[in-house]
Amino acid sequence: MSNDLIALFLTLKLALLTTIILLVISPLIAWWLAKSTSKLRPFFEALVALPLVLPPTVLGFYLLLAFSPNYLPGQWWQSLTGTTLAFSFGGLLIGSIIYSLPFVVQPLQAGFVTLGNKELEAADTLGLSRWSKIRHIIIPMTKRSFMLAAVMGFAHTLGEFGVVLMIGGNIPGETQVLAISLFEHVEALEYQQAHQIAAGLLISSLVMLFVIYSVLQRQDKH
Repeated sequence: MSNDLIALFLTLKLALLTTIILLVISPLIAWWLAKSTSKLRPFFEALVALPLVLPPTVLGFYLLLAFSPNYLPGQWWQSLTGTTLAFSFGGLLIGSIIYSLPFVVQPLQAGFVTLGNKELEAADTLGLSRWSKIRHIIIPMTKRSFMLAAVMGFAHTLGEFGVVLMIGGNIPGETQVLAISLFEHVEALEYQQAHQIAAGLLISSLVMLFVIYSVLQRQDKH
């Protein structure tokens, strides 16, 4: 199996795991940001949105330091597993979760902001449990936001480069994702292989966005 094909499977694995984990933790963060009246909310909103404006290499550099055995997170992980977070798939996964967090949280937050309180108050009057409210009211009414958040998180992870390179380097089968493989081909002046990867990423990202927006448009009409 070629290194590019291995990089493809690794990229899809990273994007899928990142998206699943973010869809588990992001609704809680987004709900608090949407509904909280705390004076600290702007600070946490800025913290969540920081990867949108921070150069990826800066975030990757500080994560690399945190993942090294010289600092507490890296020390804890090494004592627990006997391996290092830096230059490992586990480190890539954590970095991707942090870097893609705003792309999942912000669509959910926007959906929760527009969610009216009347339905939730009616659910309280009927004595519905918290899970029943989430299942029958919140998720159905914000389904559009969940779909958009999932696609944005997945698509964004597919194209990660700076953070991935800083944390994971370029280890085939372990940390070499498609964006890194593309860069390697360009450095080696292998433009045909680079074009194949770049075109594949471009087309797949466009198709994903087209499909999700088409589905959302049909839902709006209904």
